[in-house]
This record gives sequence, structure tokens and C-alpha cells, in this order.
Amino acid sequence: MAESPPTLGNWISVIALGLIWGGTFMVVSIALRGYGPITVACARTTLGALALIGVMIALKRPMPSPAAMRAIAVIGPMNTALPFMLLSWGQQYVPSAFAGISMAALPLFVLPLAYFFSDETLTLRRAVGILFGFLGAVVLIGTSVLKIGTGLEPLGQIACVLATISYAISSILTRRCPPVDSISMAAFTLVFGSVVMLPLMFWFEGVPTLSSNGYNLAILFLGFVPTALAAYLRVQVVRTAGSVFMTNVNYQVPLWSVVFGAFVLGETLPIRFFVALAIILLGLMISQGKNPIRLLIPRA
Repeated sequence: MAESPPTLGNWISVIALGLIWGGTFMVVSIALRGYGPITVACARTTLGALALIGVMIALKRPMPSPAAMRAIAVIGPMNTALPFMLLSWGQQYVPSAFAGISMAALPLFVLPLAYFFSDETLTLRRAVGILFGFLGAVVLIGTSVLKIGTGLEPLGQIACVLATISYAISSILTRRCPPVDSISMAAFTLVFGSVVMLPLMFWFEGVPTLSSNGYNLAILFLGFVPTALAAYLRVQVVRTAGSVFMTNVNYQVPLWSVVFGAFVLGETLPIRFFVALAIILLGLMISQGKNPIRLLIPRA
């Protein structure tokens, strides 16, 4: 599938996804106060699947072809079950802002993967941007990786980074998927993710009981907004404008995660978080040949 110039609708979707996903880490942190990490991941996957299956039926969208269904069976767990579980588990031990900033590293993995396994190019400029991004990721993690075995915070950081890699792989697989309706693909992506998550939840955390203090609302929000709605928007953008264009979301997600984490959850963030964020964003701008002003004023 050849790259198409991004439309105004693509840009609006990317901006909306940045805000939605930037706030998701805060909502996950709230949900984790009342539920286990696997339950949080399973609930958002299952609720999102039910919502999009309902939309698919209401709009009479076609079923994916057998070839597309086989591809989605792989994409689903890689794009929902695995990263949702890794992020939920990791956020028990790291600030929500860390999880958000780690998502900014997504293009570091998408760009080389897209070059080798898709139809998108890897130029010298993009390669330089990737190097800056890796430097930012090293600064973000800091020396914690050397402390594995002395606590769970380093493992929580690694879990968040692994979630980013899982998203990157699923982005390339989505681009290579046979032709399929966007809503149907988003729905079955969540269905296959839910098929993986439900047995894990019952085995490790049991049947969830209703919590209180707004935790149920957090679960519902996670299922319907950053999961169901965002899954549809993501698939539509990747399949029409490309997985590399989709990485524009990552300019916004870490910024919003820092804002929500600091001003809503009251998280205290070390200075290296902000240094890492600046380096990663610089790498992203270099890799895509953009400047901060054009990021805010996209062309139709």
C-alpha cells in the first residue's frame, strides 16, 4: 500500500489521539488503585471490543476476509493485550508521566521496522533522529537499569519500553494487513486481544468485584475512549496516511502525560524526565523534518 498525503481529517485524528492517549496514563494510575494490572488491561480491551463490535453491527460493516482475519489475530494481541498489560503492570512502580514519555520513543522502532518490512523510507535525516531518540531513552531510564534485582521500579520502566516496542511492531503489521474495513479491523483487533486477556485475568486475579471511589468510571473510560474510539482512529490513520505519519501522535502524548501527571496526580518528576523528553522530541523533529510551529499548524 503506497503512502498517501495526510488529509486534514488525518491531522485532526492525530491531534485527538495525542490528547486522549496523553491522558490515558493518568486514568490507568487511578484505575490501578482499585483493580489489579491484568484486570485493568483486560477490562479496557473487552469493553472496547464490545463497543466496536456494536458499532460494526449497527453500521453493517463487512466481516474481514479470512486472510485479513489471520493477520488481525496476530495484530490484536500485539496492539492491545501485550502493551496494555505491560503498561498497567509498569505503572504500579513508575510515574504515569514516565509511561507517557516512553511512548515518545515509538518512532525509534517504527522507522527502521517500516524500512525493512513496509513501503516507507529510512533516510539519513531519519537515522540521525533515531540516534537522538535513543539517547533520550537512555537518559529517561537513567541508571535504574543497573539496579535490576534491588526493586521493581527498573522492571516497571523496562515494561513501559517493551510496550512501546509492541506498539511499533503492531503498527507495521497493521500497514501490511490485507484490505479490510477500518471499523471491522479495530473491532477484531480488540476481540483477539480480549481472547488473550480474559483467561489471564481469571487465572491470576480472579473475577473482579466492583470497586468504588470512581475506579469503575476510570475503567469505563479506558474501555470506551482511549481503547475503542482510539483504536478506530489509529487504524484509519495508519491505513490511509502511513505508520510513520502516525508517529506524529508521539510529539503530543508525552507532553500531555507530564501535564496530567504533574498537575492532576501531583507526581514529582525528576529533572532527567524533562531532559529526556526534550532530546526525544528533538530526535523526532529531525527524523521527520519538522519544526515545532509546523507541528501545531499542519497543512491540509
